[in-house]
Amino acid sequence: MTVNSDVLGALTRYWGYESFRPLQERIVGSLLEGRDACVVMPTGGGKSLCYQLPAAMSAGKTGIVVSPLIALMQDQMAQLTQMGIPAAVLNSALPQAEQSKILRRAVAGEFRLLYLSPERLAREDTAEWLKRVPVAFFAIDEAHCISEWGHEFRPEYRQLSSLRAQFPDQPIAAFTASATRQVRHDIIEQLRLKDPDKYIASFHRPNLRYIVRECEAGTQTQLLLRSLRKYASSNVIVYAPTIARVEETVDLLEEQGIPAIAYHGKMDAETRRRNQEKWMSDEVRVLVGTIAFGLGINKAAVRGVIHLSLPKSIEQYYSEAGRAGRDGLAADCLLLWQKRDVGLLTYFIEQMGDAAEKERSWQRYHTVRRFVESNKCRHLQICEHFGERTRWQSCGACDICGATPAWVAQPVEAPRRRRRAAVAAAVAAGAGARSMTLPMPGPAVGAAVDGNGELREYLREWRRTTAREQGVAAFLIMHDTSLEELCRVQPNSLSELRGVSGFGDRKTELYGPAILEALSRFRNGARASTAVASTVAPAEETARLLGEGKTFEEIAEIRGRQVSSVASLVADLVERGEIEFQSGWIRADHRDKIEEACGRLGTERLKPVKDALPEEVSYGEIRLVAAYLRRQPS
Repeated sequence: MTVNSDVLGALTRYWGYESFRPLQERIVGSLLEGRDACVVMPTGGGKSLCYQLPAAMSAGKTGIVVSPLIALMQDQMAQLTQMGIPAAVLNSALPQAEQSKILRRAVAGEFRLLYLSPERLAREDTAEWLKRVPVAFFAIDEAHCISEWGHEFRPEYRQLSSLRAQFPDQPIAAFTASATRQVRHDIIEQLRLKDPDKYIASFHRPNLRYIVRECEAGTQTQLLLRSLRKYASSNVIVYAPTIARVEETVDLLEEQGIPAIAYHGKMDAETRRRNQEKWMSDEVRVLVGTIAFGLGINKAAVRGVIHLSLPKSIEQYYSEAGRAGRDGLAADCLLLWQKRDVGLLTYFIEQMGDAAEKERSWQRYHTVRRFVESNKCRHLQICEHFGERTRWQSCGACDICGATPAWVAQPVEAPRRRRRAAVAAAVAAGAGARSMTLPMPGPAVGAAVDGNGELREYLREWRRTTAREQGVAAFLIMHDTSLEELCRVQPNSLSELRGVSGFGDRKTELYGPAILEALSRFRNGARASTAVASTVAPAEETARLLGEGKTFEEIAEIRGRQVSSVASLVADLVERGEIEFQSGWIRADHRDKIEEACGRLGTERLKPVKDALPEEVSYGEIRLVAAYLRRQPS
């Protein structure tokens, strides 16, 4: 079907886009016609616009969006507000007075979009209140969560099956980025969609290069460092399997002069938000996170996604790797797995109590093993997993099809250790130790250099500064793709700026004069500030704090780390002979028990030692004693 000029006009007026992406136009049409829909559109396909645009056009009515992610809901609300579209988020974190105000305004039809969590929607009082709201439609985001066959099943989503009975006349649209044919059928059945329009986008992302490599621990580290230096001037996401690995990896990268920040579930919400914004605004190019990071992340210019362990499912891997290359340009998805990942996955599966869920997890596990060990095209395996038939058998964009880059194929050398002198000096200096400036990685060899590089950095700095002054996220000011086009067009007037993709009426009004002024300053010689980044090496900083007499708990607090991560880093320093083991780090009775167990079981593997000791003896203590014993002459 062809959407009328009013819809295209709204797309241009609010979003600043001149045309739709594939399938968007038809999905918008289905919702405007009041039809149910099931939409499967991979990451970066523009799902949110498909329900935001028809809601924006529904004067006096409200589109209800159900999402499990508070941060994502708040980001979308802020973005819509910047575009001049009234929107709100209703959640229990808001003060009661604010919640009451939103409830009243929603009944009056003042919002075009209202975001709710599935838990909120399931409340009896919410359902009764919603019947007084002029609802245009319901949009269920992350709809795969409703299916037990999905990789992220959430029981609270099952309660959404009551929507059809409570609101029989309102259309329901389900949206997801990754759903197999079985999950799609389950979504339709659980939500009781009525003869829904089905929109299944292709799962083939030809601009992504899938590279899978089995590694030893040292090999993995060197390939990680090599790939990050390859993309030294680009945004990269590194996924680690545990919080401890996240923090260890950030420390490792900073030791090597690669600025990185962490993101995991044990951080407080404000720290997570701050770290995410640093990465989103290009202050720090490398973010190391657990799978908690990435849902709803709207950053187009990610040149690499690196996994440091086997994912739990193809769906999880496809979703996370798919955060690369959303701008349509080439990007790498590097999966560096180790044999020990298999043991970790099987251990967690065996801990499951529900027999049916355990069986489904085993199926996902075997599918992932086939994916990494097979000699079949990676792109083809992914498409087939989601039920897509292709006309090709070889993609030319994965390691199986001959696309392994030279920097991955080259032999891996043993990692170099930092000089002992720096750590020793930090210990000796104690509180008087000074931070050490590490060399920043230079441009990647063979990296493309264009004439707009300086302008790009200048506008990124302007965007960061403006976002900080207004207290909003940098991407709300301007998306990466808009920034790139701005560098190319370099408009001289508001009318020319209005022609840049992403600048609708409201955004041009808000930021147009300041952008033109920034471009004028650049033409007159202004450039981004070139302050040299200085990074305190984690080992040096930890050693200095130990020298000051700080406890592990105090060091963890100062450095924003878990105590176990601090203990692990100190154990490494002890084993390398860079600092001396201190008996005061561990209770005497614990040390005696650990040494006795290590004497019987050895120090090669620590799990048998842990199993042989009382529960109150921590892995951190065992690592420290084991490191000390390994340093002793045999």
